[in-house]
Amino acid sequence: MTPISNATIMDIELEKLELIKLLEATNDATIIASIKKIFNASKKDFWEELTEAQKLDIEEGEKQIERGEFVDFDEFIQKYLE
Repeated sequence: MTPISNATIMDIELEKLELIKLLEATNDATIIASIKKIFNASKKDFWEELTEAQKLDIEEGEKQIERGEFVDFDEFIQKYLE
């Protein structure tokens, strides 16, 4: 995965500001409804996109944590730093 550069972040911020200005200036209800639809569509629940096997693995991991069957990250990584 490539890191996001400061220039990219600035470009995104500029784009957001331009969109805010356009949204603020419009009185077109269809444009506003379309934008809302885009945002609502992007709010998918990741859980629904997992396979049953992935869901079972996550649930088992949660049960292991509840039972205290885990190693603290700092303890784990310390073994490899020595």
